[in-house]
Amino acid sequence: MPYMGVKIVNHSVYLPQWTRGILLTSTRGALAIPGSTMSDSVAAREPVKINEAVVQCPVCKKATLKIEDYLYDMPVVGKVILSSGKCSSCNYKFNDVRLAEAHEPRKIILRVEKHEDLNALVVRSSSASILIPEFEMSMTPGPASEGFITTVEGVLERFLEAIDVACADPDTDKSACEKARRTIEEAKEGKREFTLVIVDPEGVSAIVSDKAKTEPVSKEELARLGYIVADS
Repeated sequence: MPYMGVKIVNHSVYLPQWTRGILLTSTRGALAIPGSTMSDSVAAREPVKINEAVVQCPVCKKATLKIEDYLYDMPVVGKVILSSGKCSSCNYKFNDVRLAEAHEPRKIILRVEKHEDLNALVVRSSSASILIPEFEMSMTPGPASEGFITTVEGVLERFLEAIDVACADPDTDKSACEKARRTIEEAKEGKREFTLVIVDPEGVSAIVSDKAKTEPVSKEELARLGYIVADS
């Protein structure tokens, strides 16, 4: 039986983005920004509030969810918008991150071929899906989806965390679990080449790498991933 939308079928792992939102994450503690100086890092920790609103909470349905948006100029990444919300009635929380400049629906593709590629920064908005075609693994947004900034290695760590939760279900195929975990561990160690694909219908996600390629995404592909596509 699937747990929280996570399921493993025929050695394939299908994952929603349910994990708690930590906007800046790394598997090695503090997130280092390549090419940045100490003054850059200090500046990056000083976002500017650009919007504040109180709206209806999706959990308790009361108009007590306070949302704040901040403009955040990060070295290397550029300008992003950080959003945080908390409901004063039920304590529901969420976080999101996205590029300040929106683009057409697109997919960003990074071929991970060497260990250094694992350090590339990933900006994943709450609307985006993450795919690793070679491993038949995907992470798609759900109702509690949150955005994050991490590295490619950090993305792999999130897959591992989700696999661990899925494999805690006694009905899950244990051999599939072990194969999935071993595959991700080998990728983290640089022993497996793979392709990281981000599909974002809002065009506000990014992979910060000279090797990353951007391509348009079709309505058919978006529909296959579960997005609602309006007819033109």
